Amino acid sequence: MAMNYNAAIEAMLFAAGEPVEAEKIATVLEMKSEKVVELITSLQQEYESRNSGICILKLGDSFQMCSAKAYLDVIRTLLELKKNTPLSQAALEVLAIVAYNQPVTKAFIEQVRGVDCSGVLRSLTEKALIEEKGRLDLPGRPLLYGSTENFLRCFGLESLDDLPELPEKEVPNDGSENQITLNEALEHNPTEE
Repeated sequence: MAMNYNAAIEAMLFAAGEPVEAEKIATVLEMKSEKVVELITSLQQEYESRNSGICILKLGDSFQMCSAKAYLDVIRTLLELKKNTPLSQAALEVLAIVAYNQPVTKAFIEQVRGVDCSGVLRSLTEKALIEEKGRLDLPGRPLLYGSTENFLRCFGLESLDDLPELPEKEVPNDGSENQITLNEALEHNPTEE
């Protein structure tokens, strides 16, 4: 009996429970990555056309099966989950700094914000929105931070290239530059965790 590749991909994404690279699926199914992406795109369209309760998200070069956003409230009710606490203004600012400038050090973030951000970095790391990306080759070897696939998923982005453009800086007549508020950038892409 011939293998149903759509069903096989569906089963693998369901069983994985986390993002799976197209290349890995292609290796398992012994086919080209381009064909896997084509099949997954077909599955995505099939789910959309029948208003399915599940969907397949593209996260960079990976794909993940998830519940459709339209059914978030009923899923939370079923699982008796409380809504996630929204991110604080400080957390949103730090997240924007990391997303637009990554990889960045804690010192860079604190220089931009002008305040200590240790607690906020710890909170964003616990929520898997940012992660350590290595160390800078300077004295003290400070940690570098960057965003995660979970960040992309929460903000509904396929890749960092989908982040909204930052507004242009305005130069007033006195020659000093106005600082762009990070809120302006975030207003273009609000999220609900």
